Amino acid sequence: MPNEPVEPAHRVTVTNDGPILLEGPVEVVLDDGTTARSDRFVVAVCVCRRSRSYPWCDTSHRARAKRRTS
Repeated sequence: MPNEPVEPAHRVTVTNDGPILLEGPVEVVLDDGTTARSDRFVVAVCVCRRSRSYPWCDTSHRARAKRRTS
């Protein structure tokens, strides 16, 4: 209806090789039914499940180059 207030949209950014970025605050419901909450302005949600702080991204998805010893 034209007279109803419009709720502002929350931005979701999908990256090619990293987390999903959400404008916060957010609540994430996990597959076991528990809820994780973040009050941050922007939060990175892990999609690779390698994060030690899942569901939040800790950049574990980044490839770590091994040093070569000569």
